[in-house]
Amino acid sequence: MSPAYRRYRGRVASSSSSSPAPSGPQPAAGGAPPSSSAAPTGSRDVTVLAPVLTPEGWQLLNSLEGYRESEALAMSTRLRAAGHAPELVSAVLTQLKLRDQAAAKFGPFAAHMVFTRAGLEQATRMNVAAVHAGRFAGAGIRSVADLGCGLGADAMAMAALDLEVTAVERDETVAAAATINLMPFPHATVVSADAQDWVAAAQANGTEPGGYWLDPARRVLSTSGSSRVFDPEAFSPPLSFVESLAARGTAVGVKLGPGLPHESVPAGCEAQWVSVDGDVTEAVLWFNALARDGVRRSALVMSGPGAGTTAAGGRGGHHELTAGTRFGGSPEVPVGGVEALTGYLYEPDGAVIRAGLVADLIHRDFASKGGALLDEHIAYFRADEPVASPFARAYRIESVMPFNVKGLRRWVRETGVGRLDIKKRGMAVTPEELRRQLMSGKGSKGAKGSTSSRGSKSPGRHATLVLTRIGEERVAVEVTPA
Repeated sequence: MSPAYRRYRGRVASSSSSSPAPSGPQPAAGGAPPSSSAAPTGSRDVTVLAPVLTPEGWQLLNSLEGYRESEALAMSTRLRAAGHAPELVSAVLTQLKLRDQAAAKFGPFAAHMVFTRAGLEQATRMNVAAVHAGRFAGAGIRSVADLGCGLGADAMAMAALDLEVTAVERDETVAAAATINLMPFPHATVVSADAQDWVAAAQANGTEPGGYWLDPARRVLSTSGSSRVFDPEAFSPPLSFVESLAARGTAVGVKLGPGLPHESVPAGCEAQWVSVDGDVTEAVLWFNALARDGVRRSALVMSGPGAGTTAAGGRGGHHELTAGTRFGGSPEVPVGGVEALTGYLYEPDGAVIRAGLVADLIHRDFASKGGALLDEHIAYFRADEPVASPFARAYRIESVMPFNVKGLRRWVRETGVGRLDIKKRGMAVTPEELRRQLMSGKGSKGAKGSTSSRGSKSPGRHATLVLTRIGEERVAVEVTPA
């Protein structure tokens, strides 16, 4: 039994048909998994992991490279013909597919990890996990319990900074996956237990860590997949449990969904919304030693590994906008109405919007450029000049039209639009359906175009429409990315 397997303290069902796992390199180097026995029992995740945890399964998984959906059937047939059991082949192909999908979040680490479907959906991206780990290290916290560790992304990032990490996971299949993923890190221990029970035992024994990190389960699993849960008290563990930990003065961080309502944010913590490449991925609440002085809410805008620019058009990297005021306490800024639709239109990053920092952004970076909201309830704003900002994407305003399907179809036809992008805020419009209506008759690809002097059809021009409500008016704004 390897030292890494001893770090997994959950129940692992035995299998009389399996032999002891051979010694050798850890999984990151292609060696044996933590156990050759069957996978943990009592799992709530429907991903079948057991066959991969045998020596044969682990060796087979790591002998195969890459995954192509078009080649899956042929690969399955070939592996079965080679004598591998159908359930093993199915489990290995599932892992290859999940590794391929996980590369977007885990980069090259994904090629040496194992996953569950539901675990991958909720897993933290590695570059974001590094930010979480840095918050603990920067606060001088040396030991952390990762409650609801999932596949172990945050625990990996913390262990990489030499923090002592206890990764607690109730679902035994997911805990087994986390064990494999954390094998290269000697400072990490995986425990299969209920988070609240584990904390109660640690408090009773006087063995609490220096800090807690929580990623509560926000999905209900079933054999048909998973569905989101939105009530913070329906999370596992619930937000009230997080608050009870923080009430003891302990350093606590908790990852929640980006749709967290402002009224659900507890008093006395820092709320940070995070976006990566324009996708708002999470809201994090930081308590006690992990909360920064003078920061009540913030928007952290990140670009993915290797990206040169952020989705908002600014330079790549990490950019943060903070405010010490309460939610709803942003500075007053001008509201221009329809008459202000000149110059440049700005679409704030989703993290800025979620954190309620649009007015703060206008006040800080756009006040001298004529920055103004179009409507006090809509996030779009305008300015006289283009301003390079990681927090908002700029568009040059070309024309403003009333929102009218018949009129917009005429505009498409008369101006030779062959490709059409549609953005919207504050309007009950489905962009895909409206695009179909406006582009009908433009050809199967929405690009009928015009006929050139040589008789060939040009694809037509590429246009962008922004639909929004300003007061009682609904408008369509043609824009060009600045």
